[in-house]
Amino acid sequence: MTGTSSSSEHLSVVIATETVYDVTQTTASNVATTSSSRGIEFYFQCAVVVIGVVGTAANALILYALVASKQHKKHVLIFHQNVLDFFSSLLLVITYALKLCNIHLTGLGGYWLCMLLLSENILWCGIVASKTNLMALTIDRYLKVVYPTWSKKHLRGWILHSATVFSCSGAVVHVFALTFSTSAVIDGMCYGYVIWKSPMSQLAYIIWYFLSFYVVVFIILIFCYWRILIAIRRQARVMAGYGAAGSSTAQAVLDQNQINVVKTMILVSALFAISDLPLQVYALLLGVQTNLTLLEGGYYATMFISFLYICTNPFIYATKFDPVRQILLRLIPCDHATKFDPVKRVLLSLTPCKKTSVQPVESVERATPRIASNRSGQLRI
Repeated sequence: MTGTSSSSEHLSVVIATETVYDVTQTTASNVATTSSSRGIEFYFQCAVVVIGVVGTAANALILYALVASKQHKKHVLIFHQNVLDFFSSLLLVITYALKLCNIHLTGLGGYWLCMLLLSENILWCGIVASKTNLMALTIDRYLKVVYPTWSKKHLRGWILHSATVFSCSGAVVHVFALTFSTSAVIDGMCYGYVIWKSPMSQLAYIIWYFLSFYVVVFIILIFCYWRILIAIRRQARVMAGYGAAGSSTAQAVLDQNQINVVKTMILVSALFAISDLPLQVYALLLGVQTNLTLLEGGYYATMFISFLYICTNPFIYATKFDPVRQILLRLIPCDHATKFDPVKRVLLSLTPCKKTSVQPVESVERATPRIASNRSGQLRI
């Protein structure tokens, strides 16, 4: 495309030649209704923006804690998972804030704004990459716990970094190809993923996506963590058989750290399976019922539930992952923590919090007048 006219001609050709299954009329009517009277869709969009803001801030804090505790080098895939969650949350805020503005798209700039942001293209790149990385992370945990000797010998750092690159590059190729083949700008509005050659092609893709990025992910999570729990139980029985030998203390600490990571990832995986299910069911209904679109309240509601996963993840790391929890608790001054006794007891039982110099300064200030009065020779003590 070299200009505005060429992009318009391209879109008209796409609509005229490739759109055998044309759903633009139904979608256009929904857009007109939404723009004229903002109903529940508007409030769900606002809720999604709020979720994105909370997720962005929380994931940024977890990334800081991972770097400060130097866990980003030790747990590469966990760090990469949080980077993708941060990226997705930030893109969620940008994308849905632009949608709330109801921008009239014109020219080449409007076309690319639709293809990259309003169609949720880059946002879904982060989501798909996050799901792929979650599978790699689960397999990595499985190999390290169930086959520790083999993993130490063969699971090198470059393999983990290659997995991160593959998850991102594969997501970009997949989502960009889908977006540019099924999206268009019509009458100033962005229609994402509605231009399909036939109903069967749309249904085939939806079924493939559901099997690849939910069913397969769910099976991998169940199988790997089931085997991990069996291996941990077996190791615990072996350790109990040896007793409290001093030589096994370091190994016991290492095993406890491994169990801590596994518990964290089991909670993250369970939350993913629960929160992503409504969106997957809506996508299947979208392929079966042609009167459903991606511009209805049902889609935004399922997106809201799905992104609760990304927003809640940081709180799981903050409470269950010891290195992150210790860094975050050190950011809380003890003087603020001791205002409420229950909070004080919980925080101080986890790890020492950050000391402040407020109390010593106050005590010095109180002591100063007494010293001065004594030196002045007054009778009052």
